[in-house]
Amino acid sequence: MIDLQRDGDVFVLKLDGGENRFRPDNLAEISRALDEVEATVGTAGAPAALVTTGSGKFYSNGLDLDWMQGEESERRREYMSSVLGLFGRTLAFPTVTVAAMNGHAFGAGAQWALAHDYRVMREDRGYFCMPEIDMKSPLHPGMTAVIQARLPHQTAHEVIAFGKRYPAEEALQRKIVDEVAPEAEVVKRAVILAASLASKAHPVMTALKRGMYEDALSILEGDAAAKPPRTDPL
Repeated sequence: MIDLQRDGDVFVLKLDGGENRFRPDNLAEISRALDEVEATVGTAGAPAALVTTGSGKFYSNGLDLDWMQGEESERRREYMSSVLGLFGRTLAFPTVTVAAMNGHAFGAGAQWALAHDYRVMREDRGYFCMPEIDMKSPLHPGMTAVIQARLPHQTAHEVIAFGKRYPAEEALQRKIVDEVAPEAEVVKRAVILAASLASKAHPVMTALKRGMYEDALSILEGDAAAKPPRTDPL
């Protein structure tokens, strides 16, 4: 389900599992892949960069709600903690990170894309969307924090409160993504962008990002990561 390949200094992490929803097993695989990239950077810094992408119609469709409904509350809390941990780790990763959005990015998949430094979105198909208003579900505070930290205020308001679906050109206009490209060029453009900043990789980048996103990271990594709101978030 998770494939990690290297293209020069750029690592390309591909989710290849249908809708690419987050599950405990693939979250563990993603974590191991990120460990491998970080090990390349090391303690002194070495050129490296990270691109993530999906397969088929989906970058990621977010949480696996069917799996969640069949699990006990403690397992759901552990699962949410892992998802939020992925967001926090990506937000403060020691290399440049680029989400190559090959298709739909919904819910937690959209939030993970936002945790990256840059986003390149397929121009002819796919939406960015937070559908919680239509699902009548609150957002976890950590999820709200990621959106607020990475989007202009009015755009974040639309994303969270109205569940608007953004195609590529509108997502570009609203500063949700940084580039749009034809399907065949999405990953290529992301790799070019990532490679241009690979020399910046260093553990100090994590410190600098943590300084920028201290508030969001404190929520992602603190009590909120273990304690969901009174209604289970989606």
